[in-house]
Parts: sequence; C-alpha cells; structure tokens
Amino acid sequence: MGTTQLETVPEPKYWHLKTVLGEALDSEFQVGEVLPNERELAARFGVARATLRQALEQLELEGRLQRRRGVGTTVAPPRVGVDVSTARHHWPTAGDESWQAVDCSAARPPLAVLRLLDAEAGARGGAGAPADRPVYVVRRLRATHGQAVAAEQLYVPAASVPGLVAPGTLGGTALARGVLRELERLPLEGQDRAVELGSARADDAKELDRLPGAPVLVVTTRYLSGGRTAAVSVATYRADTCRLTFGDAGDFQIAS
Repeated sequence: MGTTQLETVPEPKYWHLKTVLGEALDSEFQVGEVLPNERELAARFGVARATLRQALEQLELEGRLQRRRGVGTTVAPPRVGVDVSTARHHWPTAGDESWQAVDCSAARPPLAVLRLLDAEAGARGGAGAPADRPVYVVRRLRATHGQAVAAEQLYVPAASVPGLVAPGTLGGTALARGVLRELERLPLEGQDRAVELGSARADDAKELDRLPGAPVLVVTTRYLSGGRTAAVSVATYRADTCRLTFGDAGDFQIAS
C-alpha cells in the first residue's frame, strides 16, 4: 500500500479511503491475510483512526473484510451463492459436499416448524408430525476457505425415515448420516422456500463466529414427498459473506 493524500478530496474521507483500500485488497492481499493494525494503516494513509475505522466498517458491510476474534481484520473470501430458486428439486444432501453433518438428536421442533410439518395433515384432518411423535434434528455446517458461513437445522419426522436401523444405538454424526441417507430414498415431489433477514441467535452466532444479533439470512425450505412435508430445513447464513441467487443459471443476484 502506498501513501495517499486525502485532504483535497471533495467526498468524505472515509468513503474515498474505502475505495483506495478496496483496490489494495484486490492487488496486494490474499484471502485470509491479516491486515496491518489500525495505527499502521492510519499513519500510512495520513488519516485519523476514526476515519480509518469508518472505512473498514464499510468494507466489512460489503463483505470485503472480516473481523475475527483473536485474529484481527482479514481479507474475506468471495461471497457464497445461496440458490433460493425452486426450479430444481433435490434433497439437501444431494451433490453438495460443502455441508458437513455435525450432530443429530430427537427433539421437539419449534412451533413454526411443527406447523409446517403438520400442514397437510391438518388440512386432511389426519396426523402428521404432532408434538408427541419423534422428530430428528440434524445439525449441519457449511464452510468455505475453512470458515463456517452457514448453520442448518434439518427437521425430519421419524415417519419419513422408517428404514432407519436401530436409531437408539446411534448418536451424533452417525445418526445424522443415517437419517440423511434414508431421507434420500424418498421420491422428492417438490419444495418451497422462504428467505428473510434475521438476527443471529446465540447458538448460531457461536458456530458462525459472529456476535449474537448480527444480521443473517434465514432460508426455510419445506421438502414434499408422498403428499406431505417430509422434512423442513432452517438454514442460517452469514449476511456478510453470502448472496442470494435466483434461477437455474444464477444470473440474477442480490448482494446482501
């Protein structure tokens, strides 16, 4: 990085500095590289540290930088595309090795998930996945460049995986893999998806190396098979490192 004089620039100093820093990130730094400390950067560019912090905050909002606890400010990897189209139907495990199962347990889902699992049953007057029936909760993480960018909780009623062998003898990742393997045996008839901006809960924030309350993208997907909801996925994505993509080719994108 070279020294840049900013006193005569008509736009706000921090905004011009953001542009200069962004160009330097492209030409002089690698993904994951730690930037010099604030004192060095402020001296190099001849600005106050408050101005520097404003520029760094803007670059972080744009997903160019990441502030990691115990590490410092690093160059962020390219944003991960989150395909929110439903043109192609596939189970959450199909053809995507970036997701890794980390745990699985039988638990009562949140009320909002129970309503999705029981939607068709309620309409027919039958029984779907009421609170007294077991639901497997598979926890998965998605990582890029060695850093977690998304955390998922996949809710699978026991009725969707009747072929699961001796689930009581399995635990953790072994149970998760078994549930996912059996789920793929079902014919997938379709899926619907909803996306909303949310705030990271404490458990998601810890897994994603974010502070509680940090902005996240919450993608809820309902998987349909046999005329009912076979599974519900609630995936939480870091809003600073992910972008939404639409359509088969992902040619229309909205940066978060």
